[in-house]
Order: sequence, then structure tokens, then C-alpha cells
Amino acid sequence: MSLPSPPQVAVIGGGPAGLIAAEVLGQSGVSATVYDQMPSVGRKFLMAGRGGLNLTHSEDFERFAARYAEAQPHLRPLLEAFGPEDLRAWCKGLGQETFVGSSGRVFPKAFKASPLLRAWLSRLDALGVRLALRHRWQGWDEVGRLVFTDPAGETLRVTPDATVLALGGASWPRLGSDGAWTSPLEAAGIAVMPLRPANMGFTLAWSEVMRSRFEGEPLKRIALTFGDVTVRGEAVVTAEGIEGGAVYALSARLRDAIEKQGHATLTVDLRPDLPAEALAARLEAPRRGQSASTFLRKAAGLSPVGVALLREARPALPERAEDLARLIKAVPLALTGTKSLERAISSAGGIPFGEVDEHLMLRKKPGVFVAGEMLDWEAPTGGYLLQATFATGIAAARGALAHLEIPDAALTRSPSSATRQP
Repeated sequence: MSLPSPPQVAVIGGGPAGLIAAEVLGQSGVSATVYDQMPSVGRKFLMAGRGGLNLTHSEDFERFAARYAEAQPHLRPLLEAFGPEDLRAWCKGLGQETFVGSSGRVFPKAFKASPLLRAWLSRLDALGVRLALRHRWQGWDEVGRLVFTDPAGETLRVTPDATVLALGGASWPRLGSDGAWTSPLEAAGIAVMPLRPANMGFTLAWSEVMRSRFEGEPLKRIALTFGDVTVRGEAVVTAEGIEGGAVYALSARLRDAIEKQGHATLTVDLRPDLPAEALAARLEAPRRGQSASTFLRKAAGLSPVGVALLREARPALPERAEDLARLIKAVPLALTGTKSLERAISSAGGIPFGEVDEHLMLRKKPGVFVAGEMLDWEAPTGGYLLQATFATGIAAARGALAHLEIPDAALTRSPSSATRQP
């Protein structure tokens, strides 16, 4: 007598959320097929690793969870189930040790994504996970079957026992996450919040001198303030405006303000380590024939791009030391818009949490689960994006297992690992 075939689960999307979902399913004896429209999986994951793959963050869990702002109540239980220490242990299991950088960010010791992805794909292959590449998902047909366009351009219809959707957001569409999934979801009556850029740069009207002489120049050891929030870090001058880690940390607030008012004023403290009074005292020194740029470099420790930033705000620099110090401590930048969604690091918007249950199953599509950036959440850079992507992928897969009444044999962990300080 032949044994019954294992349940079939379709995972649509070959990014981190989809691949980790397939791993959980495969370890529990489910036959998982990952469908992806690209010729290979993990393309955005590899792009993220070009400058060093920031997997997660080592800060206290309470502070970590707070990074997800309005989405925290929904993501917190998922992060408790698979937190930063769990992600590090998972990497170690793939032969990729991690380390904590000086900023608290966590990276693989190889510092790249490619060794981790190779080991991961080898594990998935051993689990029997099948990859169906160059398959573009079109939605559902009239009887609820999944519809794909295959590599030959033919229509393929699939009827799995459950489905995990992990198609990403809409940033860097050339890598596969183009946001085209919004149409079939909306056609199925599922609410989708507009996809918007997140962790992106901003535009402003630089002078020709600023554009031609300082494009690409870093602004190091600065502090940026918008409203009541101040962030220390670095930024980079671009031809169209400004971007960089410190900018990304404020990007959600700045974006929302620009959408409401058409503009936002960001202030730059060029010497956050020096109180205004101490800075003014230094600026009281006699110039002795020095040019303004030379004097500001020596007395205030400003770089050429920092001096240029002052002149953008006030072409005629203040004469009084106190006024000049105040300007150095709060250079106003009038932001006029955001960089495009296509060039953003991540995207906001997507499927509201109200459309899914506690297992991330679509209420209007029983047996269909959602993970990753398709859900309506956003977080700053620093490891928070990948951590939540992994956590939601695991939660969606576990939801599918519960729906199929299959025991979860995957990714065992200590119950206390998420709540202890990493």
C-alpha cells in the first residue's frame, strides 16, 4: 500500500521571508515549492549584503521592539517567537558565525550575504524544497487556483493545500520586488495600503556649487533633528539632496510631513559633541587674515562640506560668534520631496494587520498566509528590517502548519531566548 503524499504548500516569493517559510515547512515534512519570477532567489538579500549584511541588532529587546512603532503590537509576539538571538543561532547552524559591531548591529563574520545564501539553499535542497524560477504570479482564477506565467509564457494553475505569500515590497523592482501583487490582492477584496518609500533619501534645492563640488561627500559625526527626535550618525550629500543612515532613521517622520505639508525642515548639528557656548568661545578667536573656510576649519573643526552647508543656509555668515555657533548647531535644510520608491531601501504600506489573523492568514482567503514586506509595517535600518522579515516568514509557515494540522518540527528554540537581553 502506498504512503499518502505529504501536503503541498506554495511559497510565492524567493526572498528571506519566503525561503525561511519554506525551510520551516520542509523541516515539518511538508512538500514546499518556492515560486519566484526571477532567474534566481535572494537577489535583494544579496544586494543588502554588498556593504555588509546587517542581520539584526543586539540592543535590549524592549528597545528593539519599539523600533517598529505603530506595528509593534502586531510584530512583538512574532519577534518574541523568533528574536535576534534566534536569528544568530540559525546563522551559526548554517556555518556562518556572527559578530556584534561597535554600533550594536549584528553581521555575519564573512560580512557578506553570498556564503549564507549558498549554505541556506543547500539546506533547502536537502529538505526537498523545490524552486520554480521565472514563474510570475498572476493571482487566483475563478475557482481559487493559483495562476502563474511560466518561463515559456504559458499559463500554469496550481492547487496547493496552503499558500504563503512573500512577494516583498516595491523597492528595487529590478531585483524582483515590484509590488505587482497589489492588483490581485485588491481584486480579491483585500485592503492594501499604498506602497510608499521607506529608509530613503530626500530632495532639496542645492546650489550649483553644492551639487558640482560636494556630491558624494559624507557628513560625518553629525546629529539630525526633526521635531522632537534627534539622531546621531552620518549622511551623504547627493546631487538631488541628502541620504544616509541618520537620514533613514528619521525618514518615516520626514516623509509623512512632506506628504501633508509639501515640505519639511531638517536641522543639522555639525558639532553635536560640543555645546553651543563652548563653540562660541572658540569662534571668538581672532581670524588673523584667515578666510572664513580656514577659520571655521581650525576654530570649529568643520570640513569643507560642512562649511558649504552653512553657506547654503546663510550665504552671508553671521558675524557674531554666538549667532555663528547657533547656525553650526542647527543648520536648516528645506526638504522638498522623497527619493523614488524604486531606489528606497524598503517600502511602507501593504496589507494591514487587520486583514490577517494571529497566524498571518488572510481572513478573506483561508489557507493563504502573508509574510515580510507585504504586510504594512516599516522599521529603520540597523537589522530591524531583516529580523522582522525572518520572524514573519516563520510565523506564516507555522500558521500554515497549524492550518494543515501538522506538528511544527522546525527551528526549535529556548522559550526564554527572545526576552533575554541579546
